[in-house]
Amino acid sequence: MDDKLLDKVVAVVRVRGRMHVRSDINETLDRLNVPRVNNCTVIKLTPSYMGMLDKCNNYIAFGEISEETMKILIKKQGIEVGSGDQPIESMLGKINDHVPIRLHPPRRGYRSIKRGYKQGGALGYMGAEINGLIKRMV
Repeated sequence: MDDKLLDKVVAVVRVRGRMHVRSDINETLDRLNVPRVNNCTVIKLTPSYMGMLDKCNNYIAFGEISEETMKILIKKQGIEVGSGDQPIESMLGKINDHVPIRLHPPRRGYRSIKRGYKQGGALGYMGAEINGLIKRMV
């Protein structure tokens, strides 16, 4: 991951379960607020979150979230969006009170939960493709 991702808003989706997972990784996943499979949380990246995502990248999918996808998640949680266009940072405050967001398994499934995104799977950093995954899960 690059340092250019710092201060961006990122969606994190838990893809793999708890079986045969080291306890330190389980604790990190709990601190990311993704305790179960198909749970989603939205965070603003800091250096400490970058370290947490690097540690758990074999169990999660994450990437930059768009405003449209953020609005879909807020609507799913039943939070009042209000009128007009709001910046994504203001929507982040509303959604963080209701984490984790429980999602359905994706339509047409994950590509693979044993390979990274660059190898054709659904693990690790996905970039903007996380928006498509979340839309298939809502």
